[in-house]
Formats: sequence, structure tokens, C-alpha cells
Amino acid sequence: MRYANALRLPHHAVMKTLPTLLTMAHPGDVSELDVRIKNGTIRADQIVAVIGKTEGNGGVNDFTRGYFTQSLMHLLSVHLDASPAELAARIPCILSGGTEGVLSPHYVVFCRSEEDTPSEGGALAIGLAFSAPTATGEIGRAVHAHQVADAVRAAMRDAGITHPDDVHFVQIKTPCITVARAEAARAQGVEPVSGEPNRAMAYARAAGALGVALALGEVEDGAVTDAALLADMALYSERASVSSGVEISCNEVIVLGNSPHWSGPYRIAHRAMSDALDIGAVVGALADLGLDAAPQLDAAALARIAGVFVKCEPQRQGRVRASRHTMLDDTDINAQRHVRGAVGGLVAGVIGDGRIFVSGGAEHQGPDGGGLIAVIARGQGA
Repeated sequence: MRYANALRLPHHAVMKTLPTLLTMAHPGDVSELDVRIKNGTIRADQIVAVIGKTEGNGGVNDFTRGYFTQSLMHLLSVHLDASPAELAARIPCILSGGTEGVLSPHYVVFCRSEEDTPSEGGALAIGLAFSAPTATGEIGRAVHAHQVADAVRAAMRDAGITHPDDVHFVQIKTPCITVARAEAARAQGVEPVSGEPNRAMAYARAAGALGVALALGEVEDGAVTDAALLADMALYSERASVSSGVEISCNEVIVLGNSPHWSGPYRIAHRAMSDALDIGAVVGALADLGLDAAPQLDAAALARIAGVFVKCEPQRQGRVRASRHTMLDDTDINAQRHVRGAVGGLVAGVIGDGRIFVSGGAEHQGPDGGGLIAVIARGQGA
């Protein structure tokens, strides 16, 4: 298995992470980033990762993710001495489609640089890794989870994070199985985990989540089996966020945490969400960063936030607390689109901004029917 990271700076050095929240007018719009690079606010050679939301459907045929990635890599190639393909191989661009309701298309650009001294109490740390390509017959199976686990451990080493408790959010993008890929595998005598694309995406997300859980010690190694995926929902990670898409063939990993060896004004906090109405987890994650939602963040507090990341999932027994929900029975609108809109509205109401990464498909990502929230913010007065 190969691993690649984007920075190539010495790991004994003190590092600094600077995240920047940008908006887009359409899925190929990277004009705000172009302006920031040209005016010197962002250095193109320090960009190591991008996480964002596009306005597609979030399904197998959501090509808005690939469109944005293509636009991003083309822009960076203009500013850097590298081709778009070379940049895509070292800068993970992990996107989730679907901006239902009040959610707004946006992206967070992460820059990493060398600093003189670490910040007192630690600061936001970022680590990256790419796995080798995952074979179609492995996607969504236990072997896939172990491949992701190895990549997460590599990303932790890249961040200089040694203790799993210092990791607060792991964003994964896994490849998915299209009909064409399934047929190509069968022609070689290999049966994919599912030939139905949406079901295969769920298995891929499940494998990614349990890979994170393995790497962070949230589940025992022997518990992750083919039979456990999408079945034993007591197995989950409180810090995994996994998307799956046609635009990649390997597993892209971004690890975010806090480290005493890093510098800068930003820190990250997370909470598990017990269900789609768990506003307490949202308020708690903000409070961990010194942000008071009473009941909504004021303008000064909102200005400190550089990223909000949420995973959510319709409860499989068809209830939210004591009440029945109909998300899984709606044949007109996919359940993931329902839950993204609902949870997005809940979180945006507390934050006071629709630029929130809310991703459905939270299989094994937080408690069943719930999910997780992670927030990156500057310290007060920073």
C-alpha cells in the first residue's frame, strides 16, 4: 500500500493549520480561492486539502463533485508548477453532494505551514494519506475497512498525532461501485458486495467508518467482519465522516485533531449526535470551543468559525425518539436528502449560517439514527 502526503515539510518542525471557509456560485466556481491566492491571503503551495459541499444529489450520478475537483486542480495548476493530475494525486478534495433546505454550497481550504513555536494548549493539526486503489471486489468488505484503517494511521503520523484521543474528525472519501465496475468485476470472476449502486455506496461508507473506528481503537479488530457491515450498528466511530463517489479509485483520508506540537489560533471539537434532534450535541461542541449559542451564535462568535462538519442518518426503525418518521418510506425523495435538509436546518439554526457540511449516509458513523458534529473555530481574541 502506498501513502502520499501533500506537504513534504520536516515532521520535527512546529506546524500551523489555517482553514478558510469559501463560497461557490456553482459547482465549478473557485473564483474566491483565485482572488485569495492572487492577493496573497492564501499561498497556493501551502494548500494541502479541501472539504466541501456541492449542490448535486449526493448519489452515484452526482458529477458536481468531479466538476468542482477538476476546476480546483486546474486553478492550482496555474499557480503551481504541476499538472492537475499531479495535484489531484497529492491534495485530497473531499466533497459531499446535496445542499437541501438552507444548506449553502461552500468549501473549506486547509493550508499547512512551518511555524516557530507551538501554541499554548495546542492547536489544530491536519494529516493526510491516500491508500492504494481499492479493487471493486474489496469495496464495502472487511478488507476495505482494514485498508482504510492503515491509511488513517498513516494520516495520524503525517499530522504528528500519536494518541487517538487527540483526533476529533476523520474525513474519508472511498471509491464506489457503478454498474459498469460491477460488470467488469464479474467478467473477471469477482462478485462485488452489491451490484446495486446505492447499496454498494452504503457498504463503502460502512467500511470506511469501521476503518476509522479500528484505527482509533473504538472497536476491536476481530469485530469488523463482512457480516458486521450494515448489520451490527452497535459498532461505530464517533469521529468518522465518510463519503463515496465515482471520481476516485482509492481512499482519501484527512485527519483533524488538536496537538501540543502545532501552532495557530484554531482548534477543533466534536460530539456524537444521538439522533436527528440532538441540538444539545451541537451546543456542546460549540461550548467546548468557548462559543455560546443562546440560542444562536452572535455575529462575533460566528466570525470565529472556520468549518462545521455533520454526519446524519435516518433511524432504521422509522422513529425519531417517540415519533414515527416517514423518510424511509418516501419513494419520491431519497431518505438521505430528507435527513440532510432536516439536520442541516437544525444545525444552521444554532450556528446562524447555512455554510455547513452536512452529509447523509452515516452508517457506523455515530449512534444508529444519529451521527456527529465537529466544529473548527479560532480562539477568542485570536
